[in-house]
Amino acid sequence: MANEVRIDKWLWAARLFKTRSIATEACKKGRVTQRGQILKPSRMIKEGDVIEVRKPPIIWSFKVLKAIQNRVGAKLVPEVLENLTTLDQLELLEMSRLAAANQRAKGLGRPTKKDRRDLDSFVTEPNWMEWYLGDDEDNDVTPEES
Repeated sequence: MANEVRIDKWLWAARLFKTRSIATEACKKGRVTQRGQILKPSRMIKEGDVIEVRKPPIIWSFKVLKAIQNRVGAKLVPEVLENLTTLDQLELLEMSRLAAANQRAKGLGRPTKKDRRDLDSFVTEPNWMEWYLGDDEDNDVTPEES
């Protein structure tokens, strides 16, 4: 039993999840596995175990180098785990990041408060129809007639 720790504590301590409760929830939802078997939050792991964590869109694979219970600094994470994630999974992650960046241009979508105010002032302005139709004399419609 020496050098064993609960999987939810290790996931939190190795900085794979922001809080221990999020790590526990991931275990309960079946997102943490070992050799295809879903791990419960109380499952004990030891050094040398390989853990798979499903964080959409990819499945991360990690080898446990140290079974720790206390959270470590970000610089010490390489001493705690080894990333065994396959290259095809990492390429999938990069492709999803690129797709998300190209999906929506900045400023499109829902108008900002300034955009709404500009639109309101444009619509309520008395001679907006002249601006829209132009200053041609052959137009029969004027703002006063509408």
